[in-house]
Amino acid sequence: MTPSATADMSSPSGRNSPKLVPAKIWSVNDPPFEGVKPIDTEGYARSNRDTAIVIDNGSSSVRAGWSFDSKPRISLPPLMARYRDRKLMRTFTFVGSDVYSDGTARGQAKNIYEPGSNIVNNWDVLEGVLDYCFIKLGVDGQHGSIDRPIVMTEPVANLAYSRKTMSEILFECYGAPSVAYGVDSLFSYSYNGGKNGLVVSSSYTSTHLIPVVQSKAMLSQTTRLNWGRFQSAEYLLKLLRLKYPSFPGKISDPQAEDLVREHCYVSQDYESELSRYLDWTGLEDRDHVIQFPYTEQVVVQKTEEELAIAAEKRKESGRRLQAQAAKMRLEKLKRKEEELEYYQQLQTQLQDTTKKEGKRILESNDFDDESQLDKKVKELEKSIKKARNKDVGDVEEEQVEEPTFPLLEVPDDQLDEEGIKQKRQQRLMKSNYDARLRAKVEKEKEKARLAEEQRLDDERREKDFEGWVGERRIARQAIIAKMKDRERLKAELGNRKSLANQMRMKSIANLASDAPSKKRRRGGGDDDTFGADDADWGVYRTIATGEQSDDEEEEDLNKELKNLEAQLLKHDPHFTEESTREAQTDWTKSMLHSFYHGPYSYDSESQKELNQIHLNVERIRVPEVVFQPSIAGLDQAGIIEIAAGILTERLADSPHRKDVLKDIFLTGGNTLFQGFEERLRNELRAVLPAEEEIRVRRAKDCVLDAWRGAAKWAANPKSRSAFITRADFQEKGSEYLKEHDMGNASF
Repeated sequence: MTPSATADMSSPSGRNSPKLVPAKIWSVNDPPFEGVKPIDTEGYARSNRDTAIVIDNGSSSVRAGWSFDSKPRISLPPLMARYRDRKLMRTFTFVGSDVYSDGTARGQAKNIYEPGSNIVNNWDVLEGVLDYCFIKLGVDGQHGSIDRPIVMTEPVANLAYSRKTMSEILFECYGAPSVAYGVDSLFSYSYNGGKNGLVVSSSYTSTHLIPVVQSKAMLSQTTRLNWGRFQSAEYLLKLLRLKYPSFPGKISDPQAEDLVREHCYVSQDYESELSRYLDWTGLEDRDHVIQFPYTEQVVVQKTEEELAIAAEKRKESGRRLQAQAAKMRLEKLKRKEEELEYYQQLQTQLQDTTKKEGKRILESNDFDDESQLDKKVKELEKSIKKARNKDVGDVEEEQVEEPTFPLLEVPDDQLDEEGIKQKRQQRLMKSNYDARLRAKVEKEKEKARLAEEQRLDDERREKDFEGWVGERRIARQAIIAKMKDRERLKAELGNRKSLANQMRMKSIANLASDAPSKKRRRGGGDDDTFGADDADWGVYRTIATGEQSDDEEEEDLNKELKNLEAQLLKHDPHFTEESTREAQTDWTKSMLHSFYHGPYSYDSESQKELNQIHLNVERIRVPEVVFQPSIAGLDQAGIIEIAAGILTERLADSPHRKDVLKDIFLTGGNTLFQGFEERLRNELRAVLPAEEEIRVRRAKDCVLDAWRGAAKWAANPKSRSAFITRADFQEKGSEYLKEHDMGNASF
């Protein structure tokens, strides 16, 4: 097991300084394909007709071997996949870890057991797994039968139907000479020398507490808790889906089991440790970063020499553009000078011609009168002068002449048609000029008004400083509340079931409605008055989402908030940089950020960080369910309450009660969490009388001791009487069971 973080969390957190990168990043892997296993003929050659085949038929793995072995020769997950390749016209069968060697096989894999339970519900898969075990153990089966006794484990209080079907398969399908059944946790307890004690077996799908007196299990006092490694992994998956709803990767069930096995541990004081788990002090040790596979965007990094060459190319391109622009300006200036010279010659020519000839010359050059020609000449002279000054770098201020409108004073009856046309044009120009003057005056008035408000505000601050500060603080809180409401509304719009989103969809539906509110009038006009009131256009804000919604209003709120905070920072001694909203929303002070991303900064654009999960409070929350099932919604008592009930109530009158207290035995893979043994001992010590002695011990190997105990029991000649022979099966039926100290009772 991975040791837990033991950093001192008693001291209060100091300044939250972000950590650069995690010191260690864990990875996840899919279950590996272990390769083709060879047939082991050595064991079968050593065996005889009295040597038993021992099979630990577990929910997480099936282990098989001979009764004289020290460990099982075969261990495989209870999976099988069978599919037919239509191209090759062949049927392929994969058993155990072989299903991970082929993508199609993995998708077709089926389990022996019903998910989350130890009840066999797929007997076809069971036969495939048994075929695999017998073949790999080298059983030749030349006579069409397995000519060796079989010892098979089963769960506590196994269903009679399951045992009946298993017996039919072993006797009728495989032709076994004899079969014996036993409880896996009792085999483990016997192998570790137990006689009087309380067996706490927490395995893959369930947890059992079995009192044992004089090597005989008291099955009537046994209690089951429906929680094991499978449920722990499932619970962790639920927590991670809630924590990272948009996680781009997929966490498989085997990966979740690995996360539980490698990163979780049992807390000795759950409530206290949970309340301080996200404190920044030591959080980098408690927060485990799990990296999932990802594809990083390839960014081509150029060398310094390549960057220098590219910069020189850009400079050269800029110089060419500047030269080209200068050439174009020069050509344009030449054209203007030629045009100016032409129009000046035209002015001279008009002075020496008759009025009729002059009008013809003006019309041929697109001028109505000499005033337009004079205006054109002035414009060209001004443009040429400005261009020349720009080339030499001498930019003089443009003298703005006040425009005149002489025709406005002349009555219309004194003007011809052309004059009236020019008078209208001058009237329009005068209106524009007057509007600009009024806008300038209004701007000056607004500037003066703001200066006066600032002066009055300064006077009020000097006279009533407390009232001035109070108003600023109230205004600041109102803006912050409004910003929070906007953030909440945006978050709710992401949920299609929220009230805000339902109201938005209602507005969209009303806008899209084809039914007009009133009928059209006969004259033709539509009575739709939408837009007549400025408030009508607020509907678009109601239905807008994302970045397009109220961006300008949000900028105004931020600007107003910063202005208020700047005033408070300048004048209020109690308002510091730590009091600003920017400092209060700093992620280094956010518990949510610690929960999601630990004490590290987070870049939403990084593919690496997008494919990371952080395990912190889940590390103690998942194993805690065995002690407090209610936190996972399980309506059952925890193992401490169950154990206390067995030891203080059910065994209250037993003469072996003290012996049972001295041997509380832990077995099963779900008891391998660090701190499990110490937590169980401390919790039992708290609920039992102080004068009574309590001893808690763990199996030498919590996973394999069940098989080893079954092998040891099968090798003992005294156990032969507990085997169901073929004659018993044929005479007494498939439901017949011989009871013994390591097995279930027949009901």
